[in-house]
Amino acid sequence: MSFVPHVLAGHAVSLVVGAWFLAIAARPVQAGGADRPNVLFIAIDDQNDWIGAFGGHPLVKTPHLDRLAERGTIFLNAHCQAPLCNPSRTSLMLGLRSTTTGIYGLAPWFRTLPEWRDRVSLPQHFRSAGYRTLVTGKIYHGGVGGPRQRLQEFDVWGPAGGIGVTPKEKLIPPTPMGNHPLMDWGVFPHRDEDKGDYQVASWTIEQLKSLPREQPFFLAAGFFLPHVPCYATQEWFDLYPDDDSVLPPIDERDRDDTPRFSWYTHWQLPEPRLAWVRENNQWRNLVRSYLACTSFVDAQVGRILATLEEQGLAENTIVVIWGDHGWHLGEKLITGKNTLWDRGTKVPLLFAGPGITAGGRSAQPAELLDLYPTLIDLCGLNPRDDLEGVSLRPQLRDASSPRVRPAITSHNQGNHGIRSERWRYIRYADGSQELYDMLNDPSEWKNLADDPQFAEVIAEHRRWLPRVDRPPVAGSAHRVLTYDPDTDQAVWEGTTVLRSDPIPD
Repeated sequence: MSFVPHVLAGHAVSLVVGAWFLAIAARPVQAGGADRPNVLFIAIDDQNDWIGAFGGHPLVKTPHLDRLAERGTIFLNAHCQAPLCNPSRTSLMLGLRSTTTGIYGLAPWFRTLPEWRDRVSLPQHFRSAGYRTLVTGKIYHGGVGGPRQRLQEFDVWGPAGGIGVTPKEKLIPPTPMGNHPLMDWGVFPHRDEDKGDYQVASWTIEQLKSLPREQPFFLAAGFFLPHVPCYATQEWFDLYPDDDSVLPPIDERDRDDTPRFSWYTHWQLPEPRLAWVRENNQWRNLVRSYLACTSFVDAQVGRILATLEEQGLAENTIVVIWGDHGWHLGEKLITGKNTLWDRGTKVPLLFAGPGITAGGRSAQPAELLDLYPTLIDLCGLNPRDDLEGVSLRPQLRDASSPRVRPAITSHNQGNHGIRSERWRYIRYADGSQELYDMLNDPSEWKNLADDPQFAEVIAEHRRWLPRVDRPPVAGSAHRVLTYDPDTDQAVWEGTTVLRSDPIPD
């Protein structure tokens, strides 16, 4: 049976699914529901802190996000729970750590697991409180299922977004590790309007113009860029100079004091090493493409925010902007994600709207896991006692409010990063460690873990290692690393990695 998403009244919907959807939509709205704030929930895929207000890159141009930051509060020390799309988004939407769910890879979809089949997700909780829930683009990491499964998550589904138009052939030379089709970037002749993210913004704008005002909404929009392939039109590419001023600072001997196990977490991933992008004259091209796509997405967010203002919705709408994990562009001598350093875990996190202090800049550690309880708190919904995050409302009122717990990121069982306000501590599955003083060494160039004078700092951070640390669930696929302490061997995607194996170029 074919299915056409129910976007606006009068659009075609299959009879069976349509009847089921109408039964859900007819549920009574809780008293006072229309007075509750709306939520505009915007995700940006693979977006690190290279946004003007966050200070991650001196040349980046993101005027719309910067203006939003002026009327809200940003978290300068916010981190994902897993440096990969599926486990990060699953964690955020369920309010559980990946060490609790056992989901570490790009699969499975959590609803296929009996333990989480009936878990109430963030949008479901809002729907149960009388909110109209809508989604477009990448919020979950694909594989959501058919029409019935989709409508269990959100009332209304818009376009999927994604890459959009692509060149006839890849723009860069063949890359190592299988020459993955997504490993591409650069400029080719096309229009912004042909990009999936432009369509995501346009659909979101349509909803803001047509949604009924008597019911609050939870509207989620997920942008694909600057995820690879990060293609840009010339207009955005030309914002950035064609010289080495765009490149991030690196230390050529950066990995000399990192444990060998740090290589295992990205052993043979499709993202090329810094050595390859240099040898093929692609480093500058990659960085400019990433920056160009960041500016393009900023413009799409700007289109949405302008409509929010024009429709008179800004004063009663909480806007939250988040990235699902960080991204390396040469730092630590690699590109891509899948690491436990700041560049792999740090994300932009921004709140604006009613109940949120304007101009706030919090240096306290925050987690994407905190979004679920924070939005419940801000919107006055029934609290939940089964969420592993905590509300950020104290910091949204006063950015200097202290927070006791650090941010915790896990990448496969046994590998954890603990990020406090000053320190980053990493412990790998084989017991090897890293410690960085982020105040004096923000690039994480000097590993202090072997210095006995920092033993107490390590001990303090070790007590935050997850007590629940499940192995990967059945059905895990791609980018899942396991470790056998009895043989001291790592197994990466089913292949045993020996300590004698040379590190892949």
